[in-house]
Amino acid sequence: MTDTAAVLRRLGVEPERPSLDALKRLHRAWVEKVPYESVWIHTGERWGIDPAESLHRIAREARGGYCYQLNGALSLVLAELGYQVTRHVGGVHGPEGPQLHWLTNHLVLIVGGLPDKTNPGGRWHVDVGLGDGLYEPLPLVPGTYRQGPLSFSLERTYDEVGDWHFTHDATGSFSGMSFREPAAEMDAFAARHVHLSTSPESSFAGVVTAQLRHAKGTDILRGCVLSQRRDADSTIETLESAVDWFAALGDVFGIRVTARSEALWARVSEAHERWLASAN
Repeated sequence: MTDTAAVLRRLGVEPERPSLDALKRLHRAWVEKVPYESVWIHTGERWGIDPAESLHRIAREARGGYCYQLNGALSLVLAELGYQVTRHVGGVHGPEGPQLHWLTNHLVLIVGGLPDKTNPGGRWHVDVGLGDGLYEPLPLVPGTYRQGPLSFSLERTYDEVGDWHFTHDATGSFSGMSFREPAAEMDAFAARHVHLSTSPESSFAGVVTAQLRHAKGTDILRGCVLSQRRDADSTIETLESAVDWFAALGDVFGIRVTARSEALWARVSEAHERWLASAN
């Protein structure tokens, strides 16, 4: 069995000829079942961003990753299924707005050749690497789009940062993301990946996270805090014991960690205590 066949089995998706409906089914299943996660950073693993390695791990080891690994792996699956897919440089940002120095902190996919009446150009913003972001692809057409309880917008930009700008829902974990039209190779993200996965200044290295997207909302574990949203209803729970924390990691996000579990919990709980202290 190829890694593509194995990941489709994990997702519960049949291989299909390229179509917009098939792309949406694949995207939905991916963000529902493959977690956006940084647990590997906090167990001392040093995953790279080679798409084939990422796909193998997602398909065979039931793990996830962050944008470089998730979108990188999906790009291989889409290409093998016959889609016109390209990778693009993006830059996720906070309330300060788009800035050049954020570019390359995100990998974006664009899929072409799938026109419909709302998108006659047939190009789609595909992104399974935004955590609490997209549930389905967005038409690469300026506009406002609602997916479950979350609203997004896309606009053409001429700000010397990106060619497109994605604005997240006001309740989302980040403000927005700029991305560029020219296709990019994975080498464009290599240096930023090292920084994001190893630097003490990186939020990924500072606080562990796992996230999934659903039709009605999100599941987000950040440090010891588990937040779950379903339409207008939200719950927030602080997981105060290793037993509860690892249970949530496995039961909600499908991540089973056996090696270095004691050291992982110590790191997570210590970071939570520092956060509490800084908030008081």
